[in-house]
Amino acid sequence: MIAITVNGTAYQLDDSRSGDRLIDFLHDDLNLTGTKFCCGIGVCRACTVQVSKPPNPAPSPVISCSTALGTLDGSEVATIESVANEGVPDPVQQAFLDNFSFQCGYCAPGFVMAARIFLDGLRAQPIPEGEIDGAMMEAIGSHICRCTGYVRYFEALKPLALAANAGGAKL
Repeated sequence: MIAITVNGTAYQLDDSRSGDRLIDFLHDDLNLTGTKFCCGIGVCRACTVQVSKPPNPAPSPVISCSTALGTLDGSEVATIESVANEGVPDPVQQAFLDNFSFQCGYCAPGFVMAARIFLDGLRAQPIPEGEIDGAMMEAIGSHICRCTGYVRYFEALKPLALAANAGGAKL
């Protein structure tokens, strides 16, 4: 059996599903369609979700279109559906909205998930302020936005990164 928790709900899957892609499980089995399927080969990062897997409790970004369920046994997965709190946007979502960071929004879930992981990492282990831009580039720079929203994503994330780096509240 494959034990996996998604957005706080535990699932037990038959081992025969070990080769199934995470994104297919999210979409087809759980009807969680906020995680977007785009390139299908893990390049665009639109399908990024957050995964925590023992023994390392720190969340990491995972490309769900090319991740097999069998590799996630014992993992906790958080998708974009877990981010807003009773319809109130998460601070990352709100910053992206306030800065008009995206046009079509297709890439936004991947950006949000990667940005949240980045901010949590800064809170856990602050870095010199002069390294924030480089760290942001490492966290979200490989995400592809076909509507060219990159500058606005970075502008939206920078104040959040500076606050998180200074010990800001956890998201």
